[in-house]
Amino acid sequence: MLNPQRSLSELPKMSSASQVERAVLAEEFSWLLKEEVHSVLKQLQDVLKEASRRFSMPTSGLESQLKQENFILGSSAMDQVKGVLTLQGEALTQADINLKVAKSSQVLHFQFREDKQWKLQQIQDARNHVNQALQLLNSRDESYHFKTGAEVNKLMDAVMLQLTRARNRLTTPASMTLPELATSCLMNFKPTGSSVLHNPGSMFELSNNRFEVSHVHKVECVVPWLSDTLVFFTISLQLCQQLKDKISVFSSFWKYRPF
Repeated sequence: MLNPQRSLSELPKMSSASQVERAVLAEEFSWLLKEEVHSVLKQLQDVLKEASRRFSMPTSGLESQLKQENFILGSSAMDQVKGVLTLQGEALTQADINLKVAKSSQVLHFQFREDKQWKLQQIQDARNHVNQALQLLNSRDESYHFKTGAEVNKLMDAVMLQLTRARNRLTTPASMTLPELATSCLMNFKPTGSSVLHNPGSMFELSNNRFEVSHVHKVECVVPWLSDTLVFFTISLQLCQQLKDKISVFSSFWKYRPF
């Protein structure tokens, strides 16, 4: 049988315990907003500055000082394509490619014209997204006081959006139509996603002549500093998500105050 007298006497204790718990949570959450959020923002800035440094471009008139890097092309098609590319910043400045024709074993040799470059719009776009993420972080310096978890989450979502876009631009080739490839001066990609490859059998017209793609060969090369940049993106996205998760913990246990 329940004892109403005992139950009533315990109510103040339960209320007191709840108030203490909420006071502790309020203090911890206040510390999170004031101290830990800014600590994470500083870590993000340091990582993204390192990523941005990988994308650093010379000032006007100093392009010749930018380091040229040579990369050997790799192919899975029985060495049908061999070559070396020269990358200078965001531009392919030279290419020396040998293509072995399967049926005749004839080797075709291709080179870039000296007055032409292939600007890699992907690198430029990724750099712009990194800079936008840094601008978002810089807009909240150490003197800024975050008032709610929702405010922190909003900032993290905006930063993560820019980092995801930067990562996607580096990992997804831009596309050009066959006529664009045929007439291009190799100055730019169209940043529309998809792939630069066109399947065998693809047709297009140029100067009243019809052409058909007979063979497609895919070659790749590893650019170490771009691989490093992707690692920086991953680390930054993890930092953002970890901070959002901590905000979520308080939101789960402290329902009476909006986060």
